[in-house]
Formats: sequence, C-alpha cells, structure tokens
Amino acid sequence: MTPPRHDVAVRVESPTESRNPRTEDIDRLSTLDVLRLINTEDQQVPDAVAAVLPELTRAVDLAVGALHAGHRVHYVGAGTSGRLATLDAAELVPTFNAPPDWFVAHHAGGSEALVKAVEDVEDEASGGAAQIRRHAVAGDVVLGLTASGRTPFVVAALEEARSMGARTVLVSNNPTAPPVDVDVLIAVDTGPEAIAGSTRMKAGTSQKLVLTSFSTAVMVRLGRTYSNLMVSMRATNAKLRGRTVRILREATGLAEDECTTALADAGGELKVALVHLLAGVPAQRAAEALDATGGHVRHALTLLAPGATG
Repeated sequence: MTPPRHDVAVRVESPTESRNPRTEDIDRLSTLDVLRLINTEDQQVPDAVAAVLPELTRAVDLAVGALHAGHRVHYVGAGTSGRLATLDAAELVPTFNAPPDWFVAHHAGGSEALVKAVEDVEDEASGGAAQIRRHAVAGDVVLGLTASGRTPFVVAALEEARSMGARTVLVSNNPTAPPVDVDVLIAVDTGPEAIAGSTRMKAGTSQKLVLTSFSTAVMVRLGRTYSNLMVSMRATNAKLRGRTVRILREATGLAEDECTTALADAGGELKVALVHLLAGVPAQRAAEALDATGGHVRHALTLLAPGATG
C-alpha cells in the first residue's frame, strides 16, 4: 500500500467545514446538554432533504428507467458516504428481493476501508474512474456521494461514467462546490456540523435519508411492494417466514390458516399467494399474470380483473 502523503493539503470550502456558532461551548456542557445540542442540530436534516425532493425525483426516475431497460445503478463514495452507500445496496436484496446486480456499491479503498480508515484513497481520481470503466456501461446510472462535493475518487467516477454514456447523479452537502457536469445535482444544505468538519453527523444523516428514500422509491415504482407491504421480500429465516403470513393477512383480511394454505399452494412465493387470494384465481394463473407484468402485483390484478384483455 502506498504510504500516506503528509506534504499535500487541500483547503475545502464547504458549509460542513465551517465552525458552528451554536455549538462553540459544547465541551463545557453536561452530557445531557451535549446530546440535546446534537439533537437540535440533527432536527434540521429532514427539512434540508425535503428541499431537494424535486432533484431526488429526477434521480429516481432515471434509475427506474435504467433498471427497466436491463441496466444497473452504481453508488460511488468514500469514507462515511461510501459506507452508507454499501449498506443501502446490501439491504435491497433481502428487503425487496432485488437482483444482487441491480445496485452496485464502489467504495474508495475497497472492503478494507469499510471497517477502518484507509489513508488517501479518496484522493485517487484514477481509482474512481477505473472502477466505473471496469463495472459500468452506457445506460447505467452512476450516483456519487461526497459531503464536500469535490472528492476526487467520486468526481472522477462521475466524469468517466458520463463520458461512457451513463446517466449521472451527484449527492453532496456543499451547495457552493465547483460545478460537476452531471445529469442531476442533489445538494443537501445541512450547514455546519456540531463538530466542525465531522461529516459523519448531519451530512451523513442526510445522505442516509437520501439513499433510503431513493432506493425505496425505486423499488416502489418497480412494483416491489404492494401498498406499503414488502411483498417481494425473501423469507430466509423463521422471523421472515412469519412476516410473510402476517403480510398476507394484512393485505387480504383473511385468517392465518387461509394465508398459510395459499403460501403452500404458491410454493412459498408471497406475491403469487397474494394475487391468488386477491384475484380469486389458481396459483398457477396468478404466477402467469405476475410474469406477464414484470412481477407488479397491482398490474397483475388489473390484468386478471373481469373483462380485462391480454
């Protein structure tokens, strides 16, 4: 590994690096008051995210279009941003039974940097560009996350993606950052941190909210839910198998024994059992309707409605 450089410094101009006048005496306070002060700062985050929902909408629609066309979504980040992105991508597989290659996370420094800091990797622009050249293609969506809006690993990845014909999104916490040529810029203005420069705080919280909202909205738009129920989840343990029965009961209003029988008839496939019960058709017909509609429960129910054609 290349040893860290101590002779190069970059001055980052970002609200997250500024000293917060509201927390200057934080080291004089009691533990409870320290926590109250941090909590007060954290309460600003949802409003900052709400302000960028129009831009986030555009990013979701880009991702939905890409996945519909057989492409992928790539997350690119370093440090806290990269760890949050990796977590979000990993959780989509068990939560929504998303194919594991739909969302791919590229973290500066690789797996080692997920559990401990690796010096200087975020400054390696060539590393970010190489990741995208190796794994992305035209038509994919590449979403970069960087609190400062300037992390070389992330910016280079986005530039490479755009040159290849991929669609690009940048999530940052620096509305004053030098412009990056992307399709969608999501600049979440969370202001100065409670501890100056500690972007694992409000900036990180906002990025977690953005990522969770982004990926969940994509899953909803792709029909991976029915109502607000996780009907695409994989029942990989006893708790989740119990949840599938509860979801069927909540969605249909039927008794537990009826739902358990329907699940057995559907070979354990929750969506098939759900359409089977709601449409009143055999499980095989429910499965065929789901196949014809890309696994979208509401579309399958419409297809099976009396008088429907197709």
